[in-house]
Formats: sequence, C-alpha cells, structure tokens
Amino acid sequence: QVQLVESGGGLVQPGGSLRLSCVASGSIFRINKRGWYRQAPGKQRELVALITQGGSPKYADSVKGRFTISRDNAKNTVYLQMNSLKPEDTAVYSCNGEIASYERRLVYQAYWGQGTQVTVSS
Repeated sequence: QVQLVESGGGLVQPGGSLRLSCVASGSIFRINKRGWYRQAPGKQRELVALITQGGSPKYADSVKGRFTISRDNAKNTVYLQMNSLKPEDTAVYSCNGEIASYERRLVYQAYWGQGTQVTVSS
C-alpha cells in the first residue's frame, strides 16, 4: 500500500508565497518521476511541474519563473515553492508519483494524493 499526502495549501494574497509538500509512504521500493497538478473549478486538471528521479524539472509556461519544484529522495518528499501568486493560480493542487512497490519492483504505478486547496485572493 502506497499513500501520498499533501500539505501546505491555504489562503494567500496576490503576490504572496506558499510551499506545498507531498510525502509518499508505504511499501515503496523506488520512485521515478514526481509531479504537481492543479484543477480549478470548471476546468480540466493541468500539469504544473514535473521532476525526474535525477532532479531535472519541467514547468508549465504559466508558472515558469514563479514556481520551483524540488524533491528530497531520502524523505520520499516532493515540494512546490510558489512565489508571486496570482488569483488565476487558485485551484486544488495534487501531487503524483510513479512508484514501484516492494511487491511489484519492476512496475511503476501512478499514485495520487488527495489534493490541497490553494486560494489566491485579496
């Protein structure tokens, strides 16, 4: 059993910052790519940022220069530092991970967290 749990969401004023965390726990053998996605009301879920096992990041154009994704492999944790937040960043943010469990070491499965609300408003 593998679980992903996000934390760090909340209400922030435009121009402010938040740091999201996502911890993976359970029967984890290896974690490949990690990512953050978001879904605003009435919109489809979209990719915000990805990071490879080796630490190479990729960002959506809308967040480049404002958001930073990082990971601590020893803690099975991925972070999303969000600066210069805008009202259009308001969404439920969910983390994702490609994870191989000890029971199935040769197969990476996609796991999702439950999501954390980020609201940017004055």
